[in-house]
Amino acid sequence: QLEVVESGGGLVQPGGSLRLSCTASRTLDYFNMGWFRQTPGKEREGVSCISYDDSTTYYAEFVKGRFTSSRDIARNTVYLEMNGVKPEDTAHYYCAAVPGYYCPKLSIPSTYEWWGQGTPVTVSS
Repeated sequence: QLEVVESGGGLVQPGGSLRLSCTASRTLDYFNMGWFRQTPGKEREGVSCISYDDSTTYYAEFVKGRFTSSRDIARNTVYLEMNGVKPEDTAHYYCAAVPGYYCPKLSIPSTYEWWGQGTPVTVSS
């Protein structure tokens, strides 16, 4: 069993930066960690996934070059560094974990097994 808790969301101005954290109840050594987001009335969409060994990180096209995912094994924590945020980045952000040797497709959130409650991000001036 794994529990993950997101934090770090809030209000940020367009062009600004924010760092989200996802802290787990146990080691994340063998888990691929994804970030997803959702706005009311829309389906949850994948943002990024970092593989279990940190060898590969995948990003959705709409965040490439702006967002960076990383992992701190010692703190059982995964981060999503958001730079150059845009109003369309406003959403509820979730982290999700799945064991295995590779990241499942970001287009299929149901393949990720353990989810947090999310943290809200609002990009507005």
